[in-house]
Amino acid sequence: MSNYFTDGQREVQERVDTRRLADQMANAVIHDTIGDGDREYIEARDMFFLATVDAEGRANCSYKGGEPGFVRVLDEHTVAFPIYDGNGMYMTTGSIADNGEVGLLFIDFEGQSRMRLNGVATLHFDDPLMSEYPEAQFIVRVRAREVFVNCPRYVHKMELVERSRYVPKAETETPIADWKLNMVERGAGDLLRADDPARPTD
Repeated sequence: MSNYFTDGQREVQERVDTRRLADQMANAVIHDTIGDGDREYIEARDMFFLATVDAEGRANCSYKGGEPGFVRVLDEHTVAFPIYDGNGMYMTTGSIADNGEVGLLFIDFEGQSRMRLNGVATLHFDDPLMSEYPEAQFIVRVRAREVFVNCPRYVHKMELVERSRYVPKAETETPIADWKLNMVERGAGDLLRADDPARPTD
């Protein structure tokens, strides 16, 4: 892992005297494959944070939520997850189209632990997994470059109250988002995509 860190990262490590520790940690915890324990951890999560970088080098971070197991480990190098209906801006997935570099942060708040997965993402509009995710617009696949657990000491302990009722489920009608209904009430429903359930049919 001697060439793992960037010049900027090395500069900070030298300044605070953690270069030796950083090298040890990188050698001990960072790997480029998804092991059985990693798979179990990832597929038990019902949310994660997704960082991307657009064509201009600007970072963006978004929250992705679903039912436990909505992020799937396909093999020791690849995870996949669905993109559901959102606000129509597609900043995160547009950045994936721009650049592909992503960072996924999985957190277990009840167990107070976390895991990172960094790699290269691609968008798949005709993915075979589409049929397994009700209402998915497309699938993101990520090839892992770095997988590692992170120090958990600042993870707050929290308990789940309930999962979002907007997460699509098989044989269940998904409620329409309030902000879309408000758009329709204001006469702006024609801004919604042509097949949006909230769009007026008149």
